[in-house]
Amino acid sequence: MKIGIIVAMSKEYELLQGIEFPQHEIKIVRSGIGKVNAAISAIELINDFNPDLVINSGVAGGIDSCLSVADLVIGTQTCYHDFYAGEVSDHLKELGFEKFISGDARVIDVVKTLAECRNDIKLGLGCTGDQFITTKEELFKIKEKFPEALFVDMESNAIAHVCAKRNKPFVSLRIISDTPWVEYHAEQYANFWNDAPGKNFELLKNILQAL
Repeated sequence: MKIGIIVAMSKEYELLQGIEFPQHEIKIVRSGIGKVNAAISAIELINDFNPDLVINSGVAGGIDSCLSVADLVIGTQTCYHDFYAGEVSDHLKELGFEKFISGDARVIDVVKTLAECRNDIKLGLGCTGDQFITTKEELFKIKEKFPEALFVDMESNAIAHVCAKRNKPFVSLRIISDTPWVEYHAEQYANFWNDAPGKNFELLKNILQAL
């Protein structure tokens, strides 16, 4: 299987260098932060590599009380939390893309199996927007629109959008870096980078081994 992996940041990219699986051909791309960077990288990856599966790996903010820092989340669906084009009755027909884009069923099934014996893996809705969510007020606005949302990031649904247009399976795999409802939110994010990204890398390896 040809698998394209998109990460946003240099730290994530460096961690994945040298990853090899004999049964897969893997290409890793660093997109940079934000929806436009992510979409450009997804288009280039698909055009140049033609992957069978695209995985977006990285960090996300937790926006549900079931989550703690360093928990792992998988987007069963993704959407934009900062997109509004009026009251749209048929998102796909009127705007050309689904409001909620589903993650790849094969990867989700693998993760569900792994989650059966772990309490630090959650599956659910991820919301994407060009904002780093730092306050309770911002979090509550998103939760009001999407009560079921687990996490927020700045790339996932932009990549999912491109993959849906190009008929490429996609899934978002994230590790929670911070939870904006706590008082020491800034310290959470600073301390997170010490060793937590390696945990996300281990889950990614488990997924690749199972595919």
